[in-house]
Amino acid sequence: MPTPRNPFKHAIAENRRQFGLWAALADPYVTELLATAGFDWLLIDGEHAPNDVRSTLAQLQAVAPYLSHPIVRPVKSDAALIKQLLDIGAQTLLLPMIDTVEQAIEAVAATRYPPRGIRGVGSGLARASRWNRIGDYLTTAEDELCVLVQVESAIGLENLAGITAVDGVDGVFFGPSDLSASMGYLGQPGAQVVRDAIRAGMAIVRDAGKASGVLAPDLAIANDYLAAGASFVAVGTDTGLLSRAAADLAARVKEQAASVPVAPAARGGY
Repeated sequence: MPTPRNPFKHAIAENRRQFGLWAALADPYVTELLATAGFDWLLIDGEHAPNDVRSTLAQLQAVAPYLSHPIVRPVKSDAALIKQLLDIGAQTLLLPMIDTVEQAIEAVAATRYPPRGIRGVGSGLARASRWNRIGDYLTTAEDELCVLVQVESAIGLENLAGITAVDGVDGVFFGPSDLSASMGYLGQPGAQVVRDAIRAGMAIVRDAGKASGVLAPDLAIANDYLAAGASFVAVGTDTGLLSRAAADLAARVKEQAASVPVAPAARGGY
């Protein structure tokens, strides 16, 4: 049994655009539904959604039969947590709040077995190796792991060239919400100055031969980032889709019902 191929890693290495959706409802049934929708990737979020290792595992299992590739974002870039996520079978990680070259180096090291890194060797207990039924997992796992670092602060932008150059970093994801706050534009991720900073950052990443990504639910802004060279773009969130659809339906029903005469109340008595 070979190590499973990581289609997302190979796609961004070949500069093939990958469109994704945020999965934040933390439910395997919902995430499986999303996996049938046609997105290239789904982000299982553990930073701002109530996911833990077990709920993440359930979602990895739920989407396994489908073509949408699961990307997992832990609550922080932590070697112990990264070890657990890799062992349950995550092959692509989005690691938040990477501000320095040193943090990027540590993030990559957490995904590599010694002597190239510090990942603990426990493949016999792990879904990732199919409980050692992948005989060469220890020597081939790295080939199919994809490390995405999230740059989302002014400090991160200052160190972007060095972060991008770290061996083992496959791509850089720009977080508009935190970046806008760091730049003094809290709650304005679509501000032109923020967009310009991200576009400039994408040029640095592109020149380094790496892939860049971003969350852009506004399709006009998404197209702007695609023109700047973005390779992987999340164009929405499950929470946003459900919230908007529910509110729209409620408003539409009430608006239409307003034009329907109210039937007379039934007469009481016998």
